[in-house]
Amino acid sequence: MRQQNLYDIRDDRFSDLLILNAFLEELYSDCLWAEGPVWCEDWGHLIWSDIPNNRMMRWSPQTGVSVFRQPSDFTNGSTRDYQGRLVSCQHGTRRVVRTETDGTLTVLADSYRGGKLNSPNDVVIHEDGSIWFTDPTYGIISDYEGYKSEPEQPCRGVYRIDPQSGEVTLAVDDFVQPNGLAFSPDHGKLYVADSGFSHDPSAPHHIRVFDVAEDGRLSGGDVFADIDTGVPDGFRLDCEGRIWCSAGDGVHCFEPDGALLGKILIPQTVANVVFGERLRNRLFIAASRSVYALHVNTRGCR
Repeated sequence: MRQQNLYDIRDDRFSDLLILNAFLEELYSDCLWAEGPVWCEDWGHLIWSDIPNNRMMRWSPQTGVSVFRQPSDFTNGSTRDYQGRLVSCQHGTRRVVRTETDGTLTVLADSYRGGKLNSPNDVVIHEDGSIWFTDPTYGIISDYEGYKSEPEQPCRGVYRIDPQSGEVTLAVDDFVQPNGLAFSPDHGKLYVADSGFSHDPSAPHHIRVFDVAEDGRLSGGDVFADIDTGVPDGFRLDCEGRIWCSAGDGVHCFEPDGALLGKILIPQTVANVVFGERLRNRLFIAASRSVYALHVNTRGCR
């Protein structure tokens, strides 16, 4: 895509974050719904989910694209913990799992108070080692991204897994469809998307922000920003605390005060993003059928 058709600059500060002679590169274009990108610097490759095809894919600049895991149990979002292990949300099994160094899977969460989880969607790790994930119903409303089932939880919540005991606790219960989530660079704030608008035009399409206490309790929860096209799905923060969020028309960039700086316009609906490569200055974009990459003039938060 040519540079002049790539950006919607709403604030001059956005120009400083762009490399205006960088081109949007399409790395792969044979997905049904690309999601959950994770950059693995020590492995030298990108991993992402192709949910309806029940697989996870891998790309490296040396070898191109290959299958990482199939079947994937309809894995959606993934991240890596502080030991480098992959932690993933599976729609098909309705659980959060960790891939150990020998390739075996450890189940971290699959139920709460006697009922199955809905369909864990996205996951992040706090600096204290706790694992946080969202649990909307997207994976059980049809057989396309999981298995159609009735929800067993009374809410669609945000959960925390304790790093010592493994206990699962409900952190927030008032979302319509909680989706992507990420911590601020200092881990003092948690941002969570509500994408309920995807199936209900009266529901939210915004990101909320919470304060994180030392004991893991959340407070606040005010709306940080609305997405004006489509819904917020996955997002990441750069090292200055700006949010780079998926949307119906591309990637929206917000200042820490919620001001929209501008958009990267993508020809497909964007589901999720991640910063990658050695300097964390290449934005990988999972968008419907394709995965794109674009160099930017900032670095992603570790």
